[in-house]
Amino acid sequence: MATSSTTHLVSFFSSSIFLTSPNQNPKFLSISDPNSLKAVRPLSHSRPSITEFAKTLVIRSEVATLPVISFDGEKIGETYLDLKSAPLETARAVVHRGIITDLQNKRRGTASTLTRGEVRGGGKKPYPQKKTGRARRGSQRTPLRPGGGVIFGPKPRDWSVKINRKEKRLAISTALSSAAVNMIVVEDFSDKFDKPKTKEFIAAMKRWGVDPKEKSMFLFMEVSDNVKLSSRNIGTLRLLTPRTLNLFDILNSDKLVLTKPAIEYLNRMYGIDYEGGEAEDEDEEEQEEDEEIEDESSKVAE
Repeated sequence: MATSSTTHLVSFFSSSIFLTSPNQNPKFLSISDPNSLKAVRPLSHSRPSITEFAKTLVIRSEVATLPVISFDGEKIGETYLDLKSAPLETARAVVHRGIITDLQNKRRGTASTLTRGEVRGGGKKPYPQKKTGRARRGSQRTPLRPGGGVIFGPKPRDWSVKINRKEKRLAISTALSSAAVNMIVVEDFSDKFDKPKTKEFIAAMKRWGVDPKEKSMFLFMEVSDNVKLSSRNIGTLRLLTPRTLNLFDILNSDKLVLTKPAIEYLNRMYGIDYEGGEAEDEDEEEQEEDEEIEDESSKVAE
């Protein structure tokens, strides 16, 4: 719904940041003073020249104008989305690293198999070594027989991957910038539902131009109980808050629906003017720890 020349749909494999070229998207504005940004160590082993290194330090900002839609589906105003975005040459790598890190950190790593030394039994030699005409065998728990051990089977391991906080934030803001063409801003409608009603929620989605059969992501600052209960039976819908905002749902959605307070939050936390602080970084660390605890508890419940 944003004013943009790019027409590609946003999905896990077809995001506009992977399909556009520098000549097709003039909305990226480069920073004139790259010295104001902290240096980032290049991934290549060869030492780049000063000119090439300066180009990799440029962080861009994409400004998109988004219409604000009322609960009835009428346009009542406009707002803007101004977020940091990685350079087009490195955007794919930044987002790819962010999504791979998120998916790997969700793995429990508890898969385990027994080797021939761990399987119970098999201590006695099944038959003599010679004079039987059969192949020699020292144990019934050999991997060649049913009930035996497993060769090179999985063992418990830690799949977690570390990613810098600034790099993760840049990956999220880059993905949101690329998804602006499929983004819709609506007024806060938490008070519009007096009781849980899925039919009314689907009707509202159709008024906003969102197909209930397509994958969509809704971002609220706070989700009321009636809105949560009205939308939980829609299998293609993901209801998120700033605490649960993640890269996979952004890239895996065909439509993104945000409230105006959520847009203001994104501009403040992921904008080009964001400087951050120790208190906010500590809050983010606490949120990440809480999310890990919630993931572990949900996996145990399953």
